Order: sequence, then C-alpha cells, then structure tokens
Amino acid sequence: MSNEEVIRDFIAAWSRLNVDELVSFFAEDGIYHNMPTGPVQGHAALRKFIGGFINGWSETTWDVLTLMSAGDKVVAERLDRTVAHGKQIDLPCCGVFELKDGKIAVWRDYFDLATYMKPLGG
Repeated sequence: MSNEEVIRDFIAAWSRLNVDELVSFFAEDGIYHNMPTGPVQGHAALRKFIGGFINGWSETTWDVLTLMSAGDKVVAERLDRTVAHGKQIDLPCCGVFELKDGKIAVWRDYFDLATYMKPLGG
C-alpha cells in the first residue's frame, strides 16, 4: 500500500470514531501534533488524546480537497465535517504526514481553533 493510500484510509477511518483503529495507523512511537496544542507521542498518549478529542462527537466525515505525496511525506488539505456535542462544525484543515514502513511517524495538523470552538459557544 502506498503512503498516499495509507493516509486516504486513515482519513476515511475517522468516520468510524474508533480510537483503537485510529491509533493503529501510527508507529509505536508516532507523534500527533494538533497545532493548537502540544504534540503527543506513543500509542498510549495517542489513545488518550484522540479519545478525549473525539469525546462528544457523534459523527465526522473528512472531505479530501487536495492530497499530494512525495516519498515519505503526504499533505492532505481537508474539510472536516463533524457533529460535536450536537453542533455542526465544518473545519478547514491541512495535515502534513511523515510515514515510515507504512505507519504514521509524525502528523502535524493545522487549523484555526476559533473556527472549531465558535459553534460550540467558545
């Protein structure tokens, strides 16, 4: 499976909201840096962070707008459509992924936190 296919599968997996499945895409020492917060590393920390992040989400679908890959890097521009705490949130994002041996070694996700928080009343 190509790195691009791995990331397309990872993006599609978010719609299932299964934390263990999402963590399985990462290398054991994989890093997720959700830019408004600090990076988290390793399966245990990823499971806790992603689980907390999606707590209250009832559905999410991520539309891929642009996906480019070169070597071990994949860039995915997305529109993440999420229902969180009963509120619809449409969040433009850009994820930069570095892969190693078919697993995500580093994921940096860029978005405007205010765009996420505004529908939630924050």
